[in-house]
Amino acid sequence: MITARAAATFEPVGRSVATARAFVRDTLQGWGYGDVVDDAVVLTSELVTNAVIHAGTAADVLCLRTEHGVRVEVADRYPEREVPLQGSGRTEVHPERENGRGLLLCAALASRWGVEYSPTRKQVWFQLDLPERPVGTRSAGPALPDDLLPVADERVRVAVAQIDRNGTITAWNEDAERLFGYAADQVVGKPLGDFAAWPHTPGIGTGLAEALRLSRWEGSYGIRCADGRVIPVYASHLRVRDTHGEPSTVCLLVRDYERAVLQSPPRTPVTDSGSEGRSSDPFEVFIGSPAPDDLDGLLQRTVERARDMLDGDAAFLLLATDDETELEVRATTGLPSARQRFARVPVESGTSRYSSARMPAVHEDLAAVPGAVPLLNGTGMRSVVTVPLKVEGRLTGSLGVAAEASGRYSNEEALRLQFAADRIALAVESARLGELERLRRGSLSFLVEASDLLAGTLDRDQTLALMAQMTVPTLATWCAVYTIADQSSDPYLSYVLHEDEDRIDGLKALLSKIPPPEPVPSPGARVWTAPSDAAHQAALRTSMRELGYGSSPLSSGIGTTLATASAVGGETVVLPLVARNRVIGMLTLGKPSDDHFRQEILELAEDLSRRAALALDNARLYSERTAISQSLQRSLLPPGLPQVPGVEVDVIYRAAGEGNEVGGDFYDLFPIRDNAYGFAIGDVCGTGPEAAAVTGLARHALRLLAREGFGGPAVLERLNAAILDEGARSRFLTLLYGELWPQEDGSALLKVVCAGHPLPLRLRQDGTVEPAAEPQPLLGVMDDLELYEETVTLDPGDVLLCVTDGVTERREGSRMLGDDGLMDVLTTCTGLTAGAVTARVMRAVERFAAEPPSDDMAILAMRVPEPHTD
Repeated sequence: MITARAAATFEPVGRSVATARAFVRDTLQGWGYGDVVDDAVVLTSELVTNAVIHAGTAADVLCLRTEHGVRVEVADRYPEREVPLQGSGRTEVHPERENGRGLLLCAALASRWGVEYSPTRKQVWFQLDLPERPVGTRSAGPALPDDLLPVADERVRVAVAQIDRNGTITAWNEDAERLFGYAADQVVGKPLGDFAAWPHTPGIGTGLAEALRLSRWEGSYGIRCADGRVIPVYASHLRVRDTHGEPSTVCLLVRDYERAVLQSPPRTPVTDSGSEGRSSDPFEVFIGSPAPDDLDGLLQRTVERARDMLDGDAAFLLLATDDETELEVRATTGLPSARQRFARVPVESGTSRYSSARMPAVHEDLAAVPGAVPLLNGTGMRSVVTVPLKVEGRLTGSLGVAAEASGRYSNEEALRLQFAADRIALAVESARLGELERLRRGSLSFLVEASDLLAGTLDRDQTLALMAQMTVPTLATWCAVYTIADQSSDPYLSYVLHEDEDRIDGLKALLSKIPPPEPVPSPGARVWTAPSDAAHQAALRTSMRELGYGSSPLSSGIGTTLATASAVGGETVVLPLVARNRVIGMLTLGKPSDDHFRQEILELAEDLSRRAALALDNARLYSERTAISQSLQRSLLPPGLPQVPGVEVDVIYRAAGEGNEVGGDFYDLFPIRDNAYGFAIGDVCGTGPEAAAVTGLARHALRLLAREGFGGPAVLERLNAAILDEGARSRFLTLLYGELWPQEDGSALLKVVCAGHPLPLRLRQDGTVEPAAEPQPLLGVMDDLELYEETVTLDPGDVLLCVTDGVTERREGSRMLGDDGLMDVLTTCTGLTAGAVTARVMRAVERFAAEPPSDDMAILAMRVPEPHTD
């Protein structure tokens, strides 16, 4: 049954994937379904990516909540999707491919899933069931020898009595009759208090009536039998309600010495005063309690109980890696600090059985066998007993207890500890597997988010910052990224980040003074000790210098040095950044003093480094392409404008986009011969290399033909033929070309040809604006062109404005600036210099719409200044 639903539609743009993930995460968390959020987010991310990125269509996401889980449906609207045929022999999608993994992930993570096709859409759905709540086995104890089992009669009887809301007995079973000697008709309808001998303990206010109203209660009291005796019983009460909502209490009762039949395991070690003087083993009490949800809590309690059980000074527990070759320190107590956490030691450290973690071992005096237990080096511990944790014959860990005195432990303590380890091994392994599963799912979600962030930028500096920010503090305390420009270059320290911003400068200074790590291409993390060694040496030198100078040991200089030494004093690892079979840098991760990385974190960091390397290399390629495009763009524009006597000239050129494409707009102003100048402004169709080729051809051909003495029409006709000769590479071109002659009377004579280009506008001194030429065919389309030139005279104070279509076609929704809008702007420019005219036009174009311009723009203004009057 559907209990709630939420739906959203996401447009076919890259950012929709992240938005869809946030929608599903917020929806499920709002429903209280946090147990399945990570899996749902991963699956939704893959399916929405398939829709909006690969299929290029909008994606509809529908979340349905049921009592037992959640169903998520992702549909796309791609109308040409083929319906797959059974047995079509389609090959399986390889997991390493970037697309097509959605269904593989559904099969791996979802409880149920499916695909539904229609002529207009495809829908993929998956069902995630909530984890089953604890049922069946609530807790389990170890297999015990017969002589250690609880004592009971040959026929264990459990009395059952049901008590209504008034405390009156309403049901009485046969075992109750046998235990207490009352028939059912003798007790039904009477208060339980008539038969119960309830203890009144000083300071405890709970009486029988209060206990019967509690939802659950366990404890001891007495029942008066028919023969007058009081029998001690152990009772378990449970408050229930019937189908009509009427409450009652079900009481289960056994003889007190058979309390093990009903007694729930205590959650904390307690001393049972009724255990006939037998002392409770603290480890046995712990084993009987439910395991904590988190593995770390379980392991910490284990080492503490093991230490107390053997009266030791310290204890430790190590877990084996999957290949059983190394042990990783996971919990300690009584050792100098938690500095050994996640440190790794080999399972087999020698040829002796005492050098293997697979067998129990007792060391009476570690001074006689130095290094036998590397974990205890320098701790002052003298004797130690270690035992393996095994599940189905497979080594899963090692448990040890140590003492500062020698000769404290013998084989008897080893047997006790091994017995305890055997009982806890399964619980530890189960908790470890649960932790690994949570880590795996969390890692998958982390990598999905990281990939999305890295794919969202092509800026090199931003990519470096993202790499560091994703690792600190999630994976490491500090991070440094080294980059390598080319094979012959040394690694360069490009970015440093520490979780404490006050430590960044000191860390950067330290890393700058030591040689960078070797750029080794082999995968995996390798330990790098240089930062820790250098920091410790610097701290030692600073301390000695402070002492020699007689300064306070707490001065700021030594404080900063010691803080840096502490920051990098733990384990430091280096992961290569390999992209396209080349090492392009190193990702360095570090921990503070004596801290270590856990293996799962290193594996996650290695996976992240592969994604980061590809993103960094893509940013490098994009930067190189942008630099080449910008250099090419600059080569297609004149390096400077010549001074034209008696005429003011100003140009504004703005390229659209991020500079990675060569635009088609260009302009030029050049001397032809004495007192004659050529000018041009044009727009080649399209962008990129083909447009750049035509732009370069046009600009250089104009200069060459004009200086050969050809007039305007002849110049453009020959340029048209040259463009058509380019064949498939040709592009049509709109061009305004003219020649300018400054006159002695202060005016300027112009001859212009407008080939398909926006018409030049003439602003007279009285504020009137009019086109200065007639439109003619554009270039690069027809073979035979018959062009003509028009003569324009600019009087003092007149302005000739030439623009490309990026100016006139500036849009805001359905509005466009157009020729009329440009004329209105130019009308307000009377009396302005050429530079002021171009600036005002550009400002008007920018303010016309909120969005940045989507097309290149070139603005050329020529003005004949008015004569100065004395």
